[in-house]
Amino acid sequence: RRYPTVEIRAENFNGSTHVPLPSDSAFLKALLFELRLIDDHIFVEHRDTCTRINHSLVYSVRTEGGDLWPVLAFQRSGLIYACLPLVEEPVEPRPPLLTVSGLSQGLALLLGIVDYISPSRKNEAEMSAKIGQLRNLLIQACPLGTPLNTNIRSLNSSFDDIQEMPTDENQPAWRSSAYRGKPQVNVCITEKVKCMQYDKKDVVDMWQVYGAVNCKCDIEGSAPNVTLTLNLPTNGPPLQDIVVHHCVTSVDPAMLMSSSAEPLDDSVYNGPYRFPFIPPSDSFNLCYYTSQVPLPPILGCYQLTEEGSQIKITVNLKLHESIRNSFEYCEARIPFFNRGPIAQLEYKVSYGQLDLSREKSLLVWVIGQKFPKSLEVSLTGTVSFGTAGKEHPTDYVCTGNTAYVKLYFRIPDFTLTGCYVDQHSIQIFAPGKPKITASRELISSDYYIWNSKAPAPTVYKTL
Repeated sequence: RRYPTVEIRAENFNGSTHVPLPSDSAFLKALLFELRLIDDHIFVEHRDTCTRINHSLVYSVRTEGGDLWPVLAFQRSGLIYACLPLVEEPVEPRPPLLTVSGLSQGLALLLGIVDYISPSRKNEAEMSAKIGQLRNLLIQACPLGTPLNTNIRSLNSSFDDIQEMPTDENQPAWRSSAYRGKPQVNVCITEKVKCMQYDKKDVVDMWQVYGAVNCKCDIEGSAPNVTLTLNLPTNGPPLQDIVVHHCVTSVDPAMLMSSSAEPLDDSVYNGPYRFPFIPPSDSFNLCYYTSQVPLPPILGCYQLTEEGSQIKITVNLKLHESIRNSFEYCEARIPFFNRGPIAQLEYKVSYGQLDLSREKSLLVWVIGQKFPKSLEVSLTGTVSFGTAGKEHPTDYVCTGNTAYVKLYFRIPDFTLTGCYVDQHSIQIFAPGKPKITASRELISSDYYIWNSKAPAPTVYKTL
């Protein structure tokens, strides 16, 4: 989809340095070349030099008229999703990516398209039909080049339906349909914790918490007003890097100024966090945030040593006393890369159950739904391997004794920051008394404990 209005604006911003858009076929060929999907066997200096390593999804695509930047592109399930956002300033010299608001808008739109198409990726006929409807959907989602609703699945696929929709001058563009029925509001706070633990004196362990507040507001009216408040306990770490949905009508500027890039001080905003908004028709994320918590929920130590043809492993895990000891699931997975199938296994676990995967290359330690009263569990074992085959996992990073344990867990009705929604504080300016449901959860995400007896990839900055 091309937007002449956006192209004219880009030309006005850049003047004589403006790079015109090539034809669709020329752009596709240039993009495939940049993504190394064609001609990847030949060395091209501007694309393949070691001094140009791309750390993001943003590319500079070389065309006959010049370099197009910033092209946002990624691959998902055999398809390429790409867009060229407008930079509302000259692109030479290139501004920092964080200042280009069009990038986040373009990414949200592409992810909405992914969410719409990906459930049908195994059915080619269904996927083709969805892609055929995409043009009509984009007329609603992004009529003149500015995304108004990135939830593509919530839109009407028939263009006739769009023309017949009743219009209300008070109804915002992101509220695509009117609800009829019993009013109800569902709010869920999902916090995810990333972690890298090394158990070494000279290497700093790192962890990060980031959360999302998901809302589904089934309320009658063309533009109902809702106010939701997030609260923290007295000693809870403040929320930082807060990003709000475009339906939020106003926020305290101090709330948005708190950044994890700066050290915490006494003046940091620690709530309560009020969000007045006019909700979209479908489920949406009201806001995202990060937080600097003092400790990860589970502390671990992993030791792996080779003795002849055998490997000895020791894993110790301790649940912090401040964490709710009630899991939906909790397990530690211990993969063995670049080795053959496990031929012999002797082990002892203080708690839980140890399983061997079907491929015999992964140990799964199922801890279950609770840690014991001591809050500590341990696993010791001796492993020997058979002859390696092509079907067994390999990893260029995890060679020799460089290995890790990865934790998977979910704790319902708990957040690491202590953040919660007071149901009584939710204000809804609409007829009827809605049913309000609030929940929260903590989920592990890339939670690694590296072997302390071997060198491991280290992270000295925020994950």
